[in-house]
Amino acid sequence: MQKYDVAVIGATGMVGQRFISLLDNHKWFNVKILAASSRSAGKTYAEAIGSRWSMKTAMPEQVKNMVVLDAVADAERIASEVDFAFCAVDMKKDEIKALEERYAKLECPVISNNSAHRNTPDVPMIVPELNPEHAEVINAQRKRLGTNRGFIAVKSNCSLQSYVPALYPLNAFGVKNVLCSTYQAISGAGKTFETWPEMVDNVIPFIGGEEEKSENEPLKIWGKIENGQIVNANSPNFTAQCIRVPVSDGHLATVFASFEKKPDIEEIKQIWRTFKGVPQELELPSAPKQFIHYFDEDNRPQTASERELENGMAVSVGRLRPDKQYDIKFVGLSHNTVRGAAGGAVLMAELLCAKGYITKR
Repeated sequence: MQKYDVAVIGATGMVGQRFISLLDNHKWFNVKILAASSRSAGKTYAEAIGSRWSMKTAMPEQVKNMVVLDAVADAERIASEVDFAFCAVDMKKDEIKALEERYAKLECPVISNNSAHRNTPDVPMIVPELNPEHAEVINAQRKRLGTNRGFIAVKSNCSLQSYVPALYPLNAFGVKNVLCSTYQAISGAGKTFETWPEMVDNVIPFIGGEEEKSENEPLKIWGKIENGQIVNANSPNFTAQCIRVPVSDGHLATVFASFEKKPDIEEIKQIWRTFKGVPQELELPSAPKQFIHYFDEDNRPQTASERELENGMAVSVGRLRPDKQYDIKFVGLSHNTVRGAAGGAVLMAELLCAKGYITKR
């Protein structure tokens, strides 16, 4: 097949680097343009990154000598030369909203890792295995924007991937109340131990804005499309604490849940082990063969051994057992910059291409 030409906007940041590493030799997507702030514009990508390349794999040869464009000043050029763009920029929220809408109105679909449009009612926030039907709201968004091709679709917060994928398949039992604590890697803040030495041998019990996202964003995933908008669900009721821990990659969650109809423990394990979504049915290039992996061992999943499972795109679950106050409790784990960020966005783009929402120019 003819590959889609893509831009990575925000290419020099941690998630931008992850996009570039994941898109190297991608079956469907070809990185044609890299864009970042005016500070990096005009430099080759290797020059713009300097010593800040944070991936475990080497910088792909293809991008080293690509000249970085200005994401703002060169928007018209970028939008005209690619089929769609991935966006992961470090700007103020109102600036991100304006930038992404600008690209969309320039008829360039935007697959965003940013939080700016997550609350916009006609912008889908898709976890491809869970709520792919939310893509249908793109038609209403295009009417609002006055576009034929352009639209914005967003990823959810990275920490959600460690617990929401385990809960969503249990909807038949009526998920009611959820308490979760997430233990989040430093790469979620765009940091490494070299750039954030204060995190060595340390735990910080606060991540700004993270608990609100963890409690509110699942309700959009559970929501329904009504009159061209996604209306958030009223339940489940989430409460969360989010803690930064001295781990390079991987968000772990401890979860307690109660249901309208209490499920059997073995029944839940079977649901998780057999659960498949549209990405698995369509065999999309980035889709894990098995989305949810359950471990019976008491000491798993562990961050170091499970975060890279299925190229970092699988979700790991363990320690499922009854609870005295809630119905069940378990531990979940996901790779925050792969499944939780760039990889989840790449998979969403594959889904939207497969469903015809993104087309070649």
